[in-house]
Amino acid sequence: MRVMAAECHSQKLFATFFSTRDFDVRRVEFVKKIFKRLAIVLLFVVVAFGGCIYYFAPRPPKEAKLIQKFNEHRVDFEKLRDMLQVDTNLTRVASWGVETRKPFFLGNPPGGNFPVDRYNQYLSLFKQTGGLGASRREGEHDDPSILVWAWGWAGDTKHIGICWLDEEPTNQITTLDGYQGRSVYPNTVVVFRHIDQNWYLWADW
Repeated sequence: MRVMAAECHSQKLFATFFSTRDFDVRRVEFVKKIFKRLAIVLLFVVVAFGGCIYYFAPRPPKEAKLIQKFNEHRVDFEKLRDMLQVDTNLTRVASWGVETRKPFFLGNPPGGNFPVDRYNQYLSLFKQTGGLGASRREGEHDDPSILVWAWGWAGDTKHIGICWLDEEPTNQITTLDGYQGRSVYPNTVVVFRHIDQNWYLWADW
């Protein structure tokens, strides 16, 4: 009887071991299926989101439209150029305020010793030209520039501007239309398209 009882007990333990192992295998397979489905759903969401961004992202304006706007408001662009060349302590100016060099200041005038009336002149000319902001370099070649288009975020923002250059740039292209870009983050490549005289369109993607 003891032998039979021992055999029955062994059979129960054996059956329990295999039933537990089968349960664990099924559970592992179930978890794998769940993760696989979640991965597929996540991939679909990422692809769909990327497709929406690509489809709905604003395209850069046509070169002809930019040049037409420039010619229609050439006098205003020239006023902006002259003002930027005179304001040697200025780095940038836009609707958010100004950035000055000495003393360094970033914000709304009259901070940075920048006159409010002068700032309002810039804003008025931006409205006329469609400018989003303007900037100039420090030193002999100030290369005043007016930003006319921008899209993106963080380090992946595209810009188009109109600038006046003292020296002819070497990185010129025949047209901005269809330009795919040469920049590889974090290195930005700026290309130029000649308009006339010292005026150029520029793009930085």
